[in-house]
Amino acid sequence: MLTVHGFGRVNSKVVGLTRDLRVLWALEELGVPYRVHGVDHPAGELGSEEFRRMNPFAQVPVLEDEGFVLTESGAILLYLAEKTGRLMPADFQGRAQVMRWCFAALNSVEPPLFQLVMIDLFGAADPTGAQRRPGVVQYAERVLGAVEAWLEGRPYLAGEAFTVADILMVTVLREVRNAGVLEGFPRVSAYRERCEQRPAWQRTLDAYEQRLGVPAGSAR
Repeated sequence: MLTVHGFGRVNSKVVGLTRDLRVLWALEELGVPYRVHGVDHPAGELGSEEFRRMNPFAQVPVLEDEGFVLTESGAILLYLAEKTGRLMPADFQGRAQVMRWCFAALNSVEPPLFQLVMIDLFGAADPTGAQRRPGVVQYAERVLGAVEAWLEGRPYLAGEAFTVADILMVTVLREVRNAGVLEGFPRVSAYRERCEQRPAWQRTLDAYEQRLGVPAGSAR
């Protein structure tokens, strides 16, 4: 059985933003058996020698598959897609397009969105945050505009089928769901809503909230 090392306890400010959700969503979509090993972040478990042997960056998620250990959420999603032959086209060029959008989600779209969410999370504790925020918003709007244009006539990033690229992109977009930058991009907002209505995502959130012991709906 697959084992996912994800959060068992985490700072309340990042509930619903953690990257283990990407892997858990993919596994729910695929319907393969798995177990979750909950890592206690506030207690420092990520910094333990045992955990660092699996991931030298001391981050979750980590996937274990019968002794094979893999880290980095994008790599894990691509591995699961290749292993199962699902959430990924069968043809070579189709797979290349999905990989393209996986990298775009993590390398082109996420950097400004993550900067924005960190500014908002730190608030007054970041002395330069208020000064930097307008420029970061402009950066975020530029990349969101590119996704908005791409989604014209496309239900999903790679065409008609939902893939691992959509899981990565939607979990990236969720990072700024309360930042006020998505409202100006109706296709992006509709795309996010369409993907988040999938039953597998709802199951993922339900189990996540129960595991963390947080109120129902707090990860939405």
